[in-house]
Amino acid sequence: MIQSVSYLWREPRAVEGFTAGVSLHSHTNQSRETLDFIAELSTDWGVLQPLMRWAERRCQRTTGIRPDYARSYWTPPLTPRLAFDLERTQIEDKLQLPAMVSLTDHDDIQAPMLLRSLTSARQIPVSLEWTVPYGATTFHLGIHNLPSATGAEWMRRMEAFTAIPVAERPAKLLTEMLAELDELPGVLIVFNHPLWDLYRIGEEKHRLLVNDFLAVYGQFCHAVELNGLRHWDENREVATLAAQWNQVLISGGDRHGVEPNANLNLTRARSFTEFVHEVRRDRQSHVLFMPQYAEPWKHRILNSTLAAIRNYPDFPEGSRRWDDRVYHPDAEGNMRVLSELWRGGRAPVYLNAVLAFVRLLGAAPLSSGLRLAWNDASAMRTALAERKA
Repeated sequence: MIQSVSYLWREPRAVEGFTAGVSLHSHTNQSRETLDFIAELSTDWGVLQPLMRWAERRCQRTTGIRPDYARSYWTPPLTPRLAFDLERTQIEDKLQLPAMVSLTDHDDIQAPMLLRSLTSARQIPVSLEWTVPYGATTFHLGIHNLPSATGAEWMRRMEAFTAIPVAERPAKLLTEMLAELDELPGVLIVFNHPLWDLYRIGEEKHRLLVNDFLAVYGQFCHAVELNGLRHWDENREVATLAAQWNQVLISGGDRHGVEPNANLNLTRARSFTEFVHEVRRDRQSHVLFMPQYAEPWKHRILNSTLAAIRNYPDFPEGSRRWDDRVYHPDAEGNMRVLSELWRGGRAPVYLNAVLAFVRLLGAAPLSSGLRLAWNDASAMRTALAERKA
């Protein structure tokens, strides 16, 4: 195994000797993102509970619709073309290298399929982030570079698997599917953000399931992700986990907003398929963290949240207003764009006031003050030890 982790702000010559930069794991407006986190806010921030309950009662009283966070979802602001250009431009401009971009929307391959009609994106791999329920939680697998001819069929099979209740799922089905994917030499299977307890089952229980998953299915995983949106401490622990299971470390920016991926891979490959072979066959991976990763983590999470609730007047129709990117069941249970559910076509005054306050957190000088308060330089210094094997 040959792998390294570098930091561009400390090692500006880290790109020397490589022929391309690779952007893995980022999302477009084709990706459906859960709104469960809104319900969790009142759990994490007790002071919000009375406000949340009041807003929910008012919503039901005035519209007849009870907020349903489980079924609702939002979509990131960038169209496939904008997302592709954002990732490609960062690599070409900041690294002065040719770019390979693999977009991975949740359980959806529409973005790469649409982009393949463009000359600049004709070679984009058919990729997605597959939602895999496992025990009491759910894991996310990056499935990169599916064969074009069978990509749609694979998508149907993955959707069907995810929809099967865990108690009813045939025990060998996941093994069979991962084994089939592993037999395709051009496909790359990545265990994304493995230590993120996204479904809040408890850190200890989550780690037990992660290790159980790797014990059974690690033979089909080609790499474990260092995530560009997760904290320094978690990524250090992921590196330890990968070493314990003899897994290759790989980058994954997990971009949902308008900031390009905070980490990339450097490669000597000339195509994405060659890059996959470099990781799978040669077990080589060179991860490069970009300068934005050095920003305080809470500040970056805030900026990512702000990107989801901002309006973008210059974007294509359907991506401009934040409430055109959020979907919620109507009174009959049919999914509708949130902007269509407002009385009079406008969001309630109280909601606009809350959003205005949140947006204020991202405006100077308050943003600069929060950035200083959230500075996690000590964690950064600890993480800066370069890992090589």
